[in-house]
Amino acid sequence: YAWDANEEYLFKAMVAFAMRRYSSKSTTQISNVLLCNVTDRVSFWFVVTDSSKNMTTVPGSEVEAAIRMNRNRINSAFLLSDKTLQFLKITSTLLPPVEPSTPVWLIVFGVVLCLIVAGIVFLVVAGIQQRKKKNKESTERENLEEKGEVTVTVENGIPCETLDLKAGHINGVFAADDERFTSL
Repeated sequence: YAWDANEEYLFKAMVAFAMRRYSSKSTTQISNVLLCNVTDRVSFWFVVTDSSKNMTTVPGSEVEAAIRMNRNRINSAFLLSDKTLQFLKITSTLLPPVEPSTPVWLIVFGVVLCLIVAGIVFLVVAGIQQRKKKNKESTERENLEEKGEVTVTVENGIPCETLDLKAGHINGVFAADDERFTSL
């Protein structure tokens, strides 16, 4: 970054601009800004004089307030930031913290509410499907019983073996043993 007479002129113009905007007086000129002890590392101090009061200096608090108020314009003129253009005794202007457009608690609340609603919908749909399945099984059983084809014995809510009423029921324990023994 080359610091030359043109850059000095721009700096003086920006400080004069800041003083004019702060005090709402048009008496501050570029010639009222004096640079002192300029070094090769672009380090210097400056004073602002008041031409209306016979070359007296403007109080430091007013200069600080004017620079603080127009800090971003000064930084923009030199294409620098608060980290690269530092004014001693003047605190850097910090950007306000970024606020999200929606509060964080509202996002968390929405997610929890959606999960609860999804769980309720799941339980309702699962209950309806289970009831339909149960009703379908009972109607099928009733249809078969009406036709007389199958008899379903239900004990303790558990359906037992089905019976074929037309053919009858043969007990398998006694079927094979009848020929071995003599009849009485």
